[in-house]
Amino acid sequence: MRKGQLFNSNICQILSKMGHTDQIAIGDAGLPIPDSTLRIDLALTYGIPSFMQVFESLSQDMQIEKVILASEIIDKNPAIHAQIVKRLKEIENIQKNSIDIIYLTHEQLKLQTQHCKAVIRTGECSPFANIILQSGVIF
Repeated sequence: MRKGQLFNSNICQILSKMGHTDQIAIGDAGLPIPDSTLRIDLALTYGIPSFMQVFESLSQDMQIEKVILASEIIDKNPAIHAQIVKRLKEIENIQKNSIDIIYLTHEQLKLQTQHCKAVIRTGECSPFANIILQSGVIF
């Protein structure tokens, strides 16, 4: 049995196949997922699991060099935005490297999900709670 934090076999498989600059997304319950992109559906009901629960768990098992957020999150969901930024600072301290934050429009972020290895759907029901994580290298 794995010792890592993640148990979901689909997520573990995607992470193990990711290389430098590959991307994976975590989305709220309403994020449209392209038919061509693998959907890993964790949504159970409203708010379960939350966006932050999934982001915090995934970020423990992934080397992150860049994140992409919708610029609308700053004004439309400042609480989640603040939690993301706080978590990214914690990750930077653990990884000993900086993480670039890129802001795109929500429409551009949705288009970018076409290039992700997978989109993880959460039960989050707050606006613009979506993130794309770009893989770094561990050496």
